[in-house]
Amino acid sequence: MTAPHLEPVEFLRRALEIPSPSGAEREVAEYLAAEMERLGMKAWVDEADNARGVRGHGPLQVVLLGHIDTVAGVVPVRLEGEKLFGRGAVDAKGPFVAFVLAVAGLPKSALEAATFHLVGATEEEAPSSKGARYVADKLKPDYVIIGEPSGWQGITLGYKGRLLVRARREKDHFHSAHQEANAAEELISYFTSIKAWAEAMNVGARAFDQVQYTLRDFRIQPAELKQKAEMLFDLRLPPRLHPEEAIRHLTAYAPPTIDLDFSGREVPYVGPKDTPLTRAMRVGIRAQGGTPVFKYKTGTCDMNVLAPHWTVPMVAYGPGDSVLDHTPIEHVEIPEFLKGIAVLRTALEALVGQARPTP
Repeated sequence: MTAPHLEPVEFLRRALEIPSPSGAEREVAEYLAAEMERLGMKAWVDEADNARGVRGHGPLQVVLLGHIDTVAGVVPVRLEGEKLFGRGAVDAKGPFVAFVLAVAGLPKSALEAATFHLVGATEEEAPSSKGARYVADKLKPDYVIIGEPSGWQGITLGYKGRLLVRARREKDHFHSAHQEANAAEELISYFTSIKAWAEAMNVGARAFDQVQYTLRDFRIQPAELKQKAEMLFDLRLPPRLHPEEAIRHLTAYAPPTIDLDFSGREVPYVGPKDTPLTRAMRVGIRAQGGTPVFKYKTGTCDMNVLAPHWTVPMVAYGPGDSVLDHTPIEHVEIPEFLKGIAVLRTALEALVGQARPTP
């Protein structure tokens, strides 16, 4: 340990050792806030259990927001060679710790030019996105970096939208000798029609521009007089398809006997390639000997939640391979983690050197 804070790898290791599934982030938030305070920041845990930190006093407002909750499932925390294993190593405690350490290393000139707001957000892995929604109307940034694994040479500009669909069918029992579709078969037929619609939309489109569908749950409830069937599926929406437009299609394909409920509406987001923020990120990556690569993700994240509120330049960035998200072998390569910190530090210095606050 070196005063006044932990070495980068030890800092992250301790964060990984504190379980923080969605809805149970308070302990890790307190740890992160305490570490930010030791690093010289104003730090606290807010009412949404977000870990918050502020450094600098300049007019430019820069928000670095990464989620500190994880999906369920234990990945034993361990260091094997240059790999640090643990749930959240890449998704997304690793990126948030990189944010903290990058801001902690900024020179006085950057702190006089900008105010840096760190948000370790809660419940990103849940439909609620509690942490991001809590700060959406409390901060007014000029630039935003979302903490998600992009790889140290990657800059993520876009995420697909999302829509959750719950379909239910209830009908009277009939003898199985009758040639009539039962409740479950009617739902299957409906889902098949949605798949056909999506595939027609996808002809000739790259993955980011396709409608993706996943059946998440299907249940048949036994009853004496009624058949009851229910399914849950989600759609990943390309930029050309707003959730409300998708709902119109889904409703049109559904027979009147099927009840539909829609939730988890997230609007797709794609940011521009050439902004002061993307230019600064490219400077940071090249300074470490890398080649910047723009990326577009087929999932969703807090970027989708915040983009409608914060109409300013925004990217997602973080060390780590997103292929390892949610897997039993989630880990971050130590050299990758350290390069990510260095990239961010250089990028933030470059950003405040060229950018001006939004009028």
